[in-house]
Amino acid sequence: MENPFAGEKSRKLLTDIGFDILGGSSIAIGVMAFSAPNQIAPGGANGVATLINYLFGLPIGTVSFFINLPLLIMAYKALGRRFTLRTLRAVAISTIMMDLVWRYLIPPYQGDQLLAALFAGAFSGIGSGLVFMRGSTTGGSDIVTKLILKKYPYISTGAIAMTVNGAVIIAAALVYGKIESALYGLIMTFASGRVIDAIIYGSNTGKYAMIVTHHPDEISRRIIKELHRGVTILDAKGAYNGQPTNVLMCVVRKQQFFQLKHLIHTVDPQAFVIITEANEILGRGFQPFEPASSEQ
Repeated sequence: MENPFAGEKSRKLLTDIGFDILGGSSIAIGVMAFSAPNQIAPGGANGVATLINYLFGLPIGTVSFFINLPLLIMAYKALGRRFTLRTLRAVAISTIMMDLVWRYLIPPYQGDQLLAALFAGAFSGIGSGLVFMRGSTTGGSDIVTKLILKKYPYISTGAIAMTVNGAVIIAAALVYGKIESALYGLIMTFASGRVIDAIIYGSNTGKYAMIVTHHPDEISRRIIKELHRGVTILDAKGAYNGQPTNVLMCVVRKQQFFQLKHLIHTVDPQAFVIITEANEILGRGFQPFEPASSEQ
């Protein structure tokens, strides 16, 4: 009897490879057409490979692949087979796209360096975002960050990534002999990060509000009626005076944020409100919740 899951796994594998090809192509365009020709080195393995290419003329994709090999060996031991194989596939495809495909298909842009940095960041961000969406990574600093977090989980992910990428960007200023290379590298890294967030989270972001109020029913009623958002009422007790109170939990779209603030102030000017960013919202009224895909 034919295994019904075999076809599903094959389709998923082909989809993953398709995303890796699209992602690797976009990264290749960012590096080969915009960053490398304008002496801008991004962070990570591609940044190091770009500097080696400038010094010795070696192909960027191949150098990046060999930089990733020892990292992948360490990742196999520390992070597991699935993560390593997915990353190896994405890195190999990216190498092919850089050295054998887009290197010859698109002419290098050598104009305004600011435009080059922005477009390099945009294409690299699109590529990385597509790869991340399917559970893979692009290697380099992503592997280093995960390895460090494995051993030192209390260190901030952002701090690790900033340190690793910052070291490469500073090295770019020394290799190219001009501070502008580092500054444009920072712009490229920032643009890439923003694009990655936009792809992964899309418009599915919002504001998360915790509202401590003595008028929970009225505020809840107005949020539901005027903003068409759900509210959860939590029973609480003030630690200072021991008095019972209520906390409302609510998530709204960013464009509804100021309307929510006005609504709360109108009903209860004494309310205590905590607002934070909600980077991803799953469930009714937002993005449908989809369980994580199973392992291949």
